[in-house]
Amino acid sequence: MGFPKADESESMEQTGGLRWVSAICLRSDFDGDGLRLLARQAKDAGQARRLLALASIYDGGTRADAARLGSVTVQIVRDWVGAFQRAGVPTG
Repeated sequence: MGFPKADESESMEQTGGLRWVSAICLRSDFDGDGLRLLARQAKDAGQARRLLALASIYDGGTRADAARLGSVTVQIVRDWVGAFQRAGVPTG
């Protein structure tokens, strides 16, 4: 089975507002640059680390790359991606 391949010509409406990057489906309302900016502004070091790891995925990195960057396991990155998909970036 595996992950479905996103067609470059698909609109965000057709894909439910999600974007496929490195076989990882990410929200289309954020991008790597935006997450890095939010990481610089974050007051919590853990949140900044999570945002930087997610930014690396937006830039085409793998979950393993993000795990190395965040100093966590790939499973934790998977959990971060799931939480990010559901809620976006937490405020406050």
